[in-house]
Amino acid sequence: MPEANFLKAEFPAAIAVEAVEVTGPRRFFNREMSWLAFNWRVLEEVTHEEVPLLERLRFLSISGANIDEFYTVRVAGLRALARAGNAILSEDGRNPADQLVMINADARRLMQAQQSIFTKLRKEMEEKGITLLTRSKLASRDLKFLSEHFLNNVFPVLSPLAIDPAHPFPFLPNNGFSLGLELERLTDKRPLKAILPIPQQIARFVALPGKPGESRFIPLEEVLLIHLHHLFPGYEEKGHCLFRVLRDSDLEVEDEAEDLVREFETALKRRRRGEVIRLKLSVNAPANLRATIMDELGVTEDEVVEVRGLLGMSDLKELVLSSRPELLWPPFSPRVPERVEDHDGDMFAAIKQKDLLLHHPYETFDMVVRFLQQAATDPNVLAIKQTLYRTSKESPVVSALCEAAEAGKSVTALIELKARFDEAANIRQSRRLERAGAHVVYGFMHLKTHAKISTVVRREGDQLVTYTHYGTGNYHPITARIYTDLSFFTCDPALGRDATKVFNFLSGYAQPENLENLAIAPMTLKPRLLELIKAEADHARAGRKGEIWIKLNSLVEPDVIDALYAASNAGVKISLVIRGICGLRPGVVGLSENIRVKSIVGRFLEHSRIMCFGSGVGVSSDKARVFLSSADWMGRNLSRRVETLVEVHNETVRAQIVGQIMAANMADVAQSWVLGPDGSYTRDTSRPREKVFSCHRYFMDNPSLSGRGRAGAKDVQRLT
Repeated sequence: MPEANFLKAEFPAAIAVEAVEVTGPRRFFNREMSWLAFNWRVLEEVTHEEVPLLERLRFLSISGANIDEFYTVRVAGLRALARAGNAILSEDGRNPADQLVMINADARRLMQAQQSIFTKLRKEMEEKGITLLTRSKLASRDLKFLSEHFLNNVFPVLSPLAIDPAHPFPFLPNNGFSLGLELERLTDKRPLKAILPIPQQIARFVALPGKPGESRFIPLEEVLLIHLHHLFPGYEEKGHCLFRVLRDSDLEVEDEAEDLVREFETALKRRRRGEVIRLKLSVNAPANLRATIMDELGVTEDEVVEVRGLLGMSDLKELVLSSRPELLWPPFSPRVPERVEDHDGDMFAAIKQKDLLLHHPYETFDMVVRFLQQAATDPNVLAIKQTLYRTSKESPVVSALCEAAEAGKSVTALIELKARFDEAANIRQSRRLERAGAHVVYGFMHLKTHAKISTVVRREGDQLVTYTHYGTGNYHPITARIYTDLSFFTCDPALGRDATKVFNFLSGYAQPENLENLAIAPMTLKPRLLELIKAEADHARAGRKGEIWIKLNSLVEPDVIDALYAASNAGVKISLVIRGICGLRPGVVGLSENIRVKSIVGRFLEHSRIMCFGSGVGVSSDKARVFLSSADWMGRNLSRRVETLVEVHNETVRAQIVGQIMAANMADVAQSWVLGPDGSYTRDTSRPREKVFSCHRYFMDNPSLSGRGRAGAKDVQRLT
């Protein structure tokens, strides 16, 4: 079995450590440092030559965006605690100030590595005809082109701002990108300091004319420096620097807000003006100009990061050129499940035959959209209820709900306004739905609704049948192309009743009672997890085969981790696939010697949450209990969000999850990093990636997992 191969390879002898790491707070890894470790793994993908060149550039861009968001959210919160003198300790026993020192050191190393890697990547891009130029490398024809481009496409939207007693330092929004200037008037040598904000609406890189097969670009800031005489006539430049501000992006909403939508609109405006928590500044900035910028923004020296190289790594996504497909991942088209095709695309008929499991992105998310679109036009459908946490700008999900409401169906949409960085988009979607006649509710003030549920009530003969979709990911058709998630469709009456009770809780505050097959946070989900983990420990103590397989994005909740430690000590074999943050310390004698943790990082972003418990006979048995969830195992998910944990009873779906999806994840070597007891991650580099098993490659190359219900565990075994 592939799972046996995985356990044999990744259950080496445990190590002994100091007692404090078994019983004290150091039995947990620091959450923030674990997150930074994940971003190091993302950055490491840029160094793999088997990854297409522009996909490596995309990984570099993602690592840049990740670190910026980390500072605006996590570091901002720690900084506020430290400044307030708050001595609250992290799970690993560190105060905010100590954590900030650790974060700052590692983050600076990470950013230096980004620059070093980009230098090498840039040379490879040049070999493929993609060149990023500076002013000194431009030909006369380039200057002529840029002059016209600047005057027609850039100059009209610029606002050069002098800094003097009559012109105070301008407000620069979060992620604001600016050029700082020291100028001198030609007539009397009078000095002038100025700021030139670079509008975010303009592309960072300007494409230059080139020969066929040649792609030439120049950063926008270089174009601005060439044309300063248009912006400051009568002045010449004496010095300049490029800088970017990151502001506290947390939102505070009044507890007694009467109009939640209006309150969030106000809070979003406050976010733009949040306190600056980091200033990124190009190296060798003029001393006086640097001091002025720091003083006006109110930042200290330890909050300044001097960048030698490209400022704004996240902008490199603009250079991931669709016109160069040979430098991108080979095209991949998600599959339509065979059973849906058997029923001529009728989702209700396919689900009616048997529960249906889809594995995105390998199986198309269009089936989720079709489910709602079909419901909108079906005269037998009476009602639709839907949660929306994140979705796309022109969401086909929202369009289907609007169509259904306009057709006179009862449509209820739970819009989560507190989805970080999607608040404004969700406000727009809520107003669109309200105009169509849908009932829009916003959940709770102090709980985020993160559950992924959709229900369709359909009249069939003299009965009402509830069709339910439970997902592990968002109803977002764009991210569904690159996020691995599960969609579970069922018309099981118990699961339909449970979903209805959850919606009643969200819209009417009535806590659901007597849930038949569902646990929900913040009430019952965490106790259910602890109960399931304890049951495996009891099996192991009784001499039966205690075994747990878990797949999550993040694991930091201390009570759950301690429960896993206790199960390990009881003899339970625990295999965890944790993509990002992991606070659990594996492989320690007397603590976690039976726990192994791996992280999969590759072409697709691992996002599904799956839990498998062996029930005393092993996960691969028919008696294993299998669950899908919207929740990671973090304090926020289990205590401050509405989340779902759904048990799968259908034998075919359970076999698909355990024998195919989880078995392939466990067997993966190509994209897997194994977490050590010291917090380091290592991967098997003894063989080329193409020679070892890749779960992503397997899922892309093999037939539809849900299909007509075939299980493929033997295929996984054969390939591994």
